[in-house]
Amino acid sequence: MRPTFASLTTIVALLMLTVPLAVGAQPAGKVYRVGILGNKALDPAEADLWQALRLGLRERGWIEGGNMLIEYRWAEGKFARLPELAADLVRLKVDLIVARASIYVQPAKEATSSIPIVFVVHADPVGLGHVASLAKPGGNITGLSENSQDTEAKRLELLKATDSRIKRVAVLWNPYTPSHPPRLKAVEEAGRTLRLQLQIVGVRTGAELEGAFSSMARKHAQAVLVLSSSLVLAERQHLTELAIRHRLPTMFAQREPVEAGGLMSYGPDFADLFRRGAIYVDKILKGARPADLPVEQPDKFVLVINRKTAKALGLAIPPALLLQADQVID
Repeated sequence: MRPTFASLTTIVALLMLTVPLAVGAQPAGKVYRVGILGNKALDPAEADLWQALRLGLRERGWIEGGNMLIEYRWAEGKFARLPELAADLVRLKVDLIVARASIYVQPAKEATSSIPIVFVVHADPVGLGHVASLAKPGGNITGLSENSQDTEAKRLELLKATDSRIKRVAVLWNPYTPSHPPRLKAVEEAGRTLRLQLQIVGVRTGAELEGAFSSMARKHAQAVLVLSSSLVLAERQHLTELAIRHRLPTMFAQREPVEAGGLMSYGPDFADLFRRGAIYVDKILKGARPADLPVEQPDKFVLVINRKTAKALGLAIPPALLLQADQVID
């Protein structure tokens, strides 16, 4: 008797049940829960970065609300709450935590030694003890390094190149950001090489920015190098307004403050780092161990110059520098 179409379908289905899942494939029907530690839920710039991560996940078959649930926890500028937020994600028994940068990784690390943690813009994962080495992270943490120490010298060099008369540069940093002390050392070394006088100005909250810029003015700073942090991103509008008011050219690591009125930025393509972070999430949820996934570094760096701000400051950006820019804002 010839087999019917229905019987053939049944046979195929039974054969498929006998074939094991491919290595790393997720069990059918399982919904994974991923925790995200971020700063401000309603900040458009931050929302764009997390959207880049979600797009990267979608490209790999992960659909929020389908085979993946995402638990968001936002500090809203209150970074002292991060240990509580990380502990909350651990209580929910999430399968993985995405911690944006070093200030988010530390509380997640303290909350769990078993749940995988992926960082996307960490400035110094080895120096801060979050991984054993870039090649062999060990433990439950891995991700993408911002490689900021190696680029701080370049940022300072580009800032000086805007005006040969610049001799005194203020360096705005956040003592609450774990990666800033080693970055300051890199900046100080670069300052000596470039024969610049540096004024180190610490700011912990947005309320301290007014006093910081008043201090820069009193000490006759001619430009400002801003070390990247969540505070800088959140306070970018206020910060850039103060810089223009005090007629100070600014250098940032991210483009968003430049779009808000800062003079220039040089650093990794942060959206690309967030998108690549999805690769780590995908691999780990499919069975890879964080300890075996090397920390990757940026392969795209972007120079953005705001020519409108330069005009407001009475600054003529050298044509050679404009030619280097990936984006010029008019």
